[in-house]
Amino acid sequence: MDQQDRLDRFVAQLYRTGLSVAPERFREWALEQLRGLIRFDGAMWGSGTIKNWRFHTVTLLGVSEDYPRVLEETRPFNPILPQMFKTPDVPINMEQVCPDEVFFTSEVYRKCFRKFGIRRMLATAHPDPRSGLVSILSIYRKNRRHRFTDAENRLQKSATYHLFEAASHSYFLHLSRTFAQERALGGAAAVVDTEGIFHEAMPQFLDLIEEYFPNHKGDGLPFPIPPPGQTVAHDDLCVKSQPLGDLYCLLVWPSGPLDRLTERERQVVFAVTQGLSFKQVAQDVGVAPSTVANHLYRVYRKLGVSGRGQLADLVYPSGKAY
Repeated sequence: MDQQDRLDRFVAQLYRTGLSVAPERFREWALEQLRGLIRFDGAMWGSGTIKNWRFHTVTLLGVSEDYPRVLEETRPFNPILPQMFKTPDVPINMEQVCPDEVFFTSEVYRKCFRKFGIRRMLATAHPDPRSGLVSILSIYRKNRRHRFTDAENRLQKSATYHLFEAASHSYFLHLSRTFAQERALGGAAAVVDTEGIFHEAMPQFLDLIEEYFPNHKGDGLPFPIPPPGQTVAHDDLCVKSQPLGDLYCLLVWPSGPLDRLTERERQVVFAVTQGLSFKQVAQDVGVAPSTVANHLYRVYRKLGVSGRGQLADLVYPSGKAY
């Protein structure tokens, strides 16, 4: 099998099989797949903020847990970092910026890489100025004689692009399933930590934050994270959260008529507007068919509509269900 075939199989696996992997495990799983494409002894996939160069999320493969902390301390004298940010999304080989005769006697090697047995590295930075996020993916080899070749550099460039894209795709596919109702209202999702710092963010999420909080400056949320499962309104913007491991899935959407309804009423509305019968809605929501009818009657009165057609127009103003 030639290199292009191997890359094609790797990419297909990321987008197909990866959808069945829990988002909090995706990075570890994806690095294991990458190891089948390019040989390496260790890897790090970290995300943090551009401003303070601190990792908020780190996934390691074959590297000590102490490594990210020690690596962070090398920022003032690590020669590979400026080049990574100068040419984002392009893998940088340490040999490109620091020849062996310099690197193996350098401060960064002595204080960091030698401690962890790292002799060769290939690193890629993927910054997002809008969210303030930066992701770094690095692969390492312990054998000094086992250099990364130009062909492997090119292979890593294509692979890394799809790793970053597939990771976001995995997160937001799961979020779309979790927040299907709110997505239909024009909502968008993000993943944040307990301090409200972004780990992933849909462009539409950032659009809404900029629209409703035009004076906000910073790398995180302009409001507190609401308690899981609760919807909180900030003027005309609704916010809802759900836990995702140690992180939070957050969804925001512009408030509208459907926000006057209770959670159960909204469940009935979204099921009904998908074309389900009362019996099917009852099974889907977990209530009796007569209860569905009662909920729908109250919904019609609250929203001032007279039938499913008008109700569907409120849920899907564009005429298209998600």
